Formats: sequence, structure tokens, C-alpha cells
Amino acid sequence: MTEVSMAKEDVASTADLVVLKSVNKHFGALHVLQDIDLTITRGEVVVVIGPSGSGKSTLCRTINRLETIDSGTISIDGKPLPQEGKELARLRADVGMVFQSFNLFAHKTVLENVTLGQVKVRRADKKKAEERARELLDRVGVGAQADKYPAQLSGGQQQRVAIARALAMDPKVMLFDEPTSALDPEMINEVLEVMQQLARDGMTMIVVTHEMGFARSAANRVVFMADGRIVEEAAPDQFFSNPRSDRARDFLSKILHH
Repeated sequence: MTEVSMAKEDVASTADLVVLKSVNKHFGALHVLQDIDLTITRGEVVVVIGPSGSGKSTLCRTINRLETIDSGTISIDGKPLPQEGKELARLRADVGMVFQSFNLFAHKTVLENVTLGQVKVRRADKKKAEERARELLDRVGVGAQADKYPAQLSGGQQQRVAIARALAMDPKVMLFDEPTSALDPEMINEVLEVMQQLARDGMTMIVVTHEMGFARSAANRVVFMADGRIVEEAAPDQFFSNPRSDRARDFLSKILHH
């Protein structure tokens, strides 16, 4: 290998932020992830779509080790996923996660929800953490709600607080597992707008969603899953106008013509 090609190799590998190789996962007899190979580079927005039960959410949850894998490897920023303990807590700070249900602490205010992880995991100074929290709450459009409790907020507001809470940890990558599927239709857009803005700001994002409009406009790449496998991946324009696989064509014809 010449020095130039070695240097190139090096550049390529440092651009890779999340790398899954031959990942397999079973739930009992069900083979939910089958030989998954997926690489996400820094600043890339990857939207994962597919029918229910295709393994999308499981894939998302293996990346911050909420689900363990049976075989294969997952690495984040060049390091394999840690097994447990402090290392795992640190990993989870590097990999922000936004769930279907907002998972906010009900007995803490919005501000406390966004401050807590910074102080506990990142060891931030409380005053600085609160400043950062207020900044982020403003950024996602819920600054005025800082002293309320989650139950006093709409679903859309709660989900935006959840996004702010994940961002407060300065994650290297953000995972979104169907972040709008529990929301009323009029609240979906306010959450998608925040996500669109994050994408524009260069945040690395892996988004499992049914929102095809978001996939078209914000994704750099669409990954289509069915039956635990990645069936195809392509740029959104190509995927939506000319899917290569029968499975994807079938899926799109069902969802785009209703």
C-alpha cells in the first residue's frame, strides 16, 4: 500500500462514525436482525424504513446497547460497544436516543430533565448545565416551558424536550426510534421541523420513521428493511422514484397511494 492510499484509508475510517458488521439478533426463534452491515459517516442522516416487524427499532436499539446482539460487531467512533458499567453510560451519552414514548422523568421539571444527565454523566457544573439546557430548550422551541412538569406539556412539546435532553449530552450521533408515532397529527410537524434543523446543522442521525416526507427531504440515504434484513439502500430521490427491489416497490405502493 502506498503512503497516499494508506492516508486515504485513514481518512475513510475516521469519517465512519457507526459501523455494524454481520450483526445478528434473535428473540427466541425469531431472527430479527440477519447479517446486518451498515456504516454511517459523520454528518450523515440515514432514515430507516420498512414494514412493521422488519427489525428497524431493534437495529436502532442495538446501537446504544439497549438490545444486545448475538453475533457480529458494532463500533462507534472506532471503539467497540462496551458491555456495561461506566463505559456503557458514557457510550449512551455519546449516542443520543429519542424514543416513541418521551421517557421524561415525570417528577422533574423540564429544565431538570435536560440538566440531569449533563451533571451526572458529563460531570458538568450545575449552573453551566442549566444555561446549556435553557439554550437547547430555546433551540427546540420550548424555552417558555422550562419550569413546567412533563405532564403539563403537549406530546409534541414533550418530544422536543426529549430531543433537547439528548442534545445536552453533546452526542456524536442521535438515534430516533419512531419519534412521531405517538403524536397527534398536528404535533408531528413541530417535531419533524426540529429534526430537519438538526440535519441541516450537520448532526449525524439515524431515524426510524414512517414519515416519508421527512425521509425525502432530510435523509442523505434511505435504508429499507424487511424481515430482519437490509433489502436496499439508496439516496432518497433514487429510492422513492425507482426502488430496485420488489419488496420496496410493494411497500411504497401501499404507503404512497393512500
